[in-house]
Amino acid sequence: MRTIIIAAALALSAVTAQAAEPIVGNWKTASGATAQIAPCSGGYCVTLKSGKHSGKQIGKMAGSGTSYKGEITDPETDKTYAGSGSVEGNSLKMKGCVMAVLCRTQTWTRL
Repeated sequence: MRTIIIAAALALSAVTAQAAEPIVGNWKTASGATAQIAPCSGGYCVTLKSGKHSGKQIGKMAGSGTSYKGEITDPETDKTYAGSGSVEGNSLKMKGCVMAVLCRTQTWTRL
């Protein structure tokens, strides 16, 4: 019986680990700050955890797999842009656009 309980617990933890979205976690931004991306309100919130803007939420994304869309805010100017993110391994390409024409992309690295 004890073996069955241990096996069930291990199986459940493996399923939970597989269910996590690739975007969730801590990321080193282009400026060197740490950004945490975590589930919130049916999407994913981007909050700075280090640097001079620590504690500030700078984005909200929705999506799954490797592709996400939403809004991203430049913490220096407080301007918000249409944003997107794409995860490839331990890299996250964050893109912010004005009128879908003028875009800027940064690559963040998983910590």
